Amino acid sequence: MEFGSVLFPEKVNFLMPPTHPATTRFLARQGRPAYLQPRVYIGCPTWANKIWKGKYYPAGVPDKEYLHWYSQQFNTIELNTTFYQIPPTTLISKWHDQVGADFMFCPKLPQLITQNWQLPQATALSLELYRNLQGFQEQLGTSFLQLPATFSPSKIDELIKYLESLPKDWALALELRQESWFSQPKKLEVLFEVLEALGIASVITDVAGRRDVLHQRLTTNTAFIRFNGYGLIPSDYARIDVWVQRLAEWFDLGLEKLYFFVHQENSLDAPILINYLIDKLNLSGGFNLKKPALINQIIQGSLFES
Repeated sequence: MEFGSVLFPEKVNFLMPPTHPATTRFLARQGRPAYLQPRVYIGCPTWANKIWKGKYYPAGVPDKEYLHWYSQQFNTIELNTTFYQIPPTTLISKWHDQVGADFMFCPKLPQLITQNWQLPQATALSLELYRNLQGFQEQLGTSFLQLPATFSPSKIDELIKYLESLPKDWALALELRQESWFSQPKKLEVLFEVLEALGIASVITDVAGRRDVLHQRLTTNTAFIRFNGYGLIPSDYARIDVWVQRLAEWFDLGLEKLYFFVHQENSLDAPILINYLIDKLNLSGGFNLKKPALINQIIQGSLFES
């Protein structure tokens, strides 16, 4: 079963927990010059959405050009492709050349590291990935390490040793899934304090069946949020409203950067909800974020908007 999935999301209590007190303290210590506007990146988990052809992509676009057209609609990608293998530098350079200067890639660390290896033994593989990712140049955003649901707090020392072995200039975020992390708040806070010290962000996941992973504990000046929607039911929009309020609070406290990734089972629903999110953020935060839009299609000599 997909992580956090439920049969009837309309019956879920999607109450947002309050900001963690340590988040408030952390942001207050860091600060952000008032004249600097936060950087906001909003996107989806994949660009290979054939259903977008003739809508958000040109009708006849070949597969190899999907990324280029995706980058015309969004300014970041949750790069799940890297979960399955370490991409060679030639491929990374090809991806880099298809996007603009303001676009950011957020690669997911490979399953060879997170699923099949003991983490301390994965350092060499992680360093190989890090070296290859430099091909993204300025378009390399925050990479994220998604620990499997089997990775428990009993392995915290092993995890810390691994995290300490990674390059200090590698922007990283860590996602926890094992329920016992959230039932042991003292041990969890120890890990969060380590993440603070190492400059590693904590992934916040908003999913129906696991409300514990919506922990509201930031460990860096970057918020990395993974949002699961459920077919544009009313709670999708209500949850976005609450997120906009929460993010306004964090921006006021000094949050510098936001990555917000929207997941929907039907990929046509994601741009619609993202448009709603961007409208709300532009209004509340004075941003000028570009919204994804249906593009004009040329068919048989006529021009129309699909």
